[in-house]
Amino acid sequence: MRSLASFLILSAFLLIPAITQAQQVTFGGIRADTKAPVEITADKLNVNQESGKAVFSGNVLVGQGTMRLKAEQVEVQYAKGDRTKISQLVATGGVTLVSETEAAEAQQAVYDVPAGTVVLTGNVLLTQGENVMSGNWLNVDLRTGSGQMDGRVRTILKPGTK
Repeated sequence: MRSLASFLILSAFLLIPAITQAQQVTFGGIRADTKAPVEITADKLNVNQESGKAVFSGNVLVGQGTMRLKAEQVEVQYAKGDRTKISQLVATGGVTLVSETEAAEAQQAVYDVPAGTVVLTGNVLLTQGENVMSGNWLNVDLRTGSGQMDGRVRTILKPGTK
């Protein structure tokens, strides 16, 4: 009986790292109308006609519907063969992604506009009300509000009170 209890305790400790490696999360608030116009404001803009890239720098704010993304620099990459359609936005330097009810911070974010996904990397911190989750990588589907946190995931959950 004692060996069974030891086995169960050991099994529980072995499962904890597996559970904390990847965590599915729901984002009720980090959703965006991916068809809405993307508005970008910044202190400076550099455009390279040959490469088809535009780099916004200094207090960059990207807005789409109710979603806001803030960073020190955002590179706009256009679709190959069509410089009127945005392919990706690559944000670096103190990246913050916010919605009405949630906020995420990271070192970098890549917004794949046609796919409607944002991948945040580097010391990701997600706040949902009083709940906090951190990890190395966060992938958010803006259309569905679903996401996955990966890489040494740590969660602090505040139980509801009556």
